[in-house]
Amino acid sequence: MEIVPVFKIGILNAWIPLIPMLILYVSTMRVTAARESGKSGDFRLTKKENTTAYAILLVMVIAFIYAIFLPLKLGIAWLLSGLIIYLCGIVFTIAAVINFATSPRDKVITKGLYGVSRNPMYIGIVITQIGLGITCASWLYLLLTAVLIILLNSNSSAEERYCLYVYGDEYRKYMIRTPRWIGKLRS
Repeated sequence: MEIVPVFKIGILNAWIPLIPMLILYVSTMRVTAARESGKSGDFRLTKKENTTAYAILLVMVIAFIYAIFLPLKLGIAWLLSGLIIYLCGIVFTIAAVINFATSPRDKVITKGLYGVSRNPMYIGIVITQIGLGITCASWLYLLLTAVLIILLNSNSSAEERYCLYVYGDEYRKYMIRTPRWIGKLRS
């Protein structure tokens, strides 16, 4: 990995693997919006939660713009290991979106990946970003991913507050037994 990233526009840059990620992210937003429509009632995000949401969007836009100028590392080790991690993240995110979309709208989602993590879509996004950073051998891209992890962790608190508002004690019980990210399930 280089300390100073190489910037050049090319056909073999990181924007190519970003295309499926963008399609997946837009699909995720649409599924979430459709599932959650009409549930918010009087629920409002705090100023800090709104700022965090915009910061996540900003980091994602910066990562995308950077990816346009970021060449893929065509050496076998970087490319292969990064692509394997990237593809695992894509599959993980797709599975989480399917679990989310096929669950009843009036119940807490506990099936599939949501049975082992309260935020499997975020985990999938982070895995894809890490894979892409390795594929390009870019410290800067991995640094953006670290910032994204911090922001997603902060944003998950707002989502949990919303779920408590909508689902009440059912979600509180789910929070007690299911870790926010990954870890040991509690009985």
